[in-house]
Amino acid sequence: MMTQQWVRLPSTWIRGGSLRSLQWGSSGAGSDNVAALMALTVIAHRADQETGTVRITYDELCDVTGLSRAKLSNGLDALERIHVVERTFAGRSSYKLLNFDPKSGWAKFPAKSMYASRRIAPFVDFHLRQRAELDALKLFFLFVAFRDNNTNLANISFTKIEEYTGTERSKIKAATSLLASAEMTYIERNPSGSSDYGIANAYRVVGIEPYVHMGTRGRGMDRFDIEES
Repeated sequence: MMTQQWVRLPSTWIRGGSLRSLQWGSSGAGSDNVAALMALTVIAHRADQETGTVRITYDELCDVTGLSRAKLSNGLDALERIHVVERTFAGRSSYKLLNFDPKSGWAKFPAKSMYASRRIAPFVDFHLRQRAELDALKLFFLFVAFRDNNTNLANISFTKIEEYTGTERSKIKAATSLLASAEMTYIERNPSGSSDYGIANAYRVVGIEPYVHMGTRGRGMDRFDIEES
């Protein structure tokens, strides 16, 4: 069981568009990419907060995520291909978050709130058979990376979501609905100064600064001049 509310996650790769590389393809590639982000979640949670390194066995990773050993292996291969995680020379059970710098280039990634006993609760209902699961996890990592420290929200349009993740606009609502039902993000619908419809979506990551939201910050958070989604 995690005791830390959040951990550091290198975010430059997300802002650089690397999530686009994780696509729902044929021959099991899509489910491998779901497994990759599930495994990355645990590696980030267990990583040393000064070095970004971690020692964790396959059995532990499988127990926490619910992944099979074969699918976990494929997921780790995917993380290495996009240069997010590397296996270190210390052995098969040793990993390092690439570009980890405790002073910059990281985002707050939720930890404690994601667990029920020793399992990551949202992953219990992930079966690696639906594209929406991959889209949802990519959006989750995107919202983590783009969360604003002042508002505690990721104010990002559908156009930008599609640009950074490769998730088609028509599939974004299904992904955000899955995140909401899994209690990984909240969707805030707010007045927008740049939309003819007057409404913009913003996204709050569950487990990060839970007492910072519109109810506690008041009117200063209730208008977002972002592109209508």
